[in-house]
Amino acid sequence: MPEYEKHLYMILFPINALVASQLDPAKFGEHYTTGSSKHFSGKVIFAEVDINFRSEKFKIDDYLALTVPHENGEPKKTKFIASYNVLEHVPLDSIKKLFLCTANGKVLPIEPAEYTAYNAPDLFRIYQEITPLDTLVLSSKDQREFGKFITQSVSKGAPKLMFTQIDFNIENFLTLNKNKEIFQIDLPGVNPYRFYDCVMELKENTGKITKTIGLGSLLREISYKFLKHGFWFATKDEFKFFPMPSIQELEDKYFYWWKFVR
Repeated sequence: MPEYEKHLYMILFPINALVASQLDPAKFGEHYTTGSSKHFSGKVIFAEVDINFRSEKFKIDDYLALTVPHENGEPKKTKFIASYNVLEHVPLDSIKKLFLCTANGKVLPIEPAEYTAYNAPDLFRIYQEITPLDTLVLSSKDQREFGKFITQSVSKGAPKLMFTQIDFNIENFLTLNKNKEIFQIDLPGVNPYRFYDCVMELKENTGKITKTIGLGSLLREISYKFLKHGFWFATKDEFKFFPMPSIQELEDKYFYWWKFVR
């Protein structure tokens, strides 16, 4: 019987789950997006978790023991450990690498990096919460401050959150729709009048930090190319960043992935 290395993966989108597998990340992403009838279509985001991670919340050793090859020698593709409230119980330092899967199973690996960007003040940004929430939010705060705020908010947040930023020119939207009766917006599923009202409310009420644009996730509809900077994991005290590669790097090193998202 062949031996396969065991992995711990945390699926982050479209669900949040902890999974044991004998597939490497590329094969795992390919299986989940194209080889499994459980996930029929669409993108998938997952992370590799330190194989030594343990928590009283999860019976990891029990499920790893069951993650063995099939009788025909093929590796065990997935063994679900938990499918609820997973991210909250996984320390940020146990999240080793992030993977973005296209709908046809191509996988882009992303290493963590320090977030050193300077963020101009007084800019409005659109944040897409990914897990455990999936709210689309307009905020006057930069990524660091938004992460701190939303993970301490009892009414609108969660103790730990993964989110990304949508690359959208808000001022251009306001200019294009000025003095028009029928508004248009290049964001799928977003009501342009609702979006306009959100922007105006934050402009007029400087004490307000966030405004909910919508309750569903844009990740199901938009391309990865519309995500700005990368992905953040936040708690009130911690911050972990996974940067999107530059366009040049995507074209030179990851063209096998990039050509399917443009």
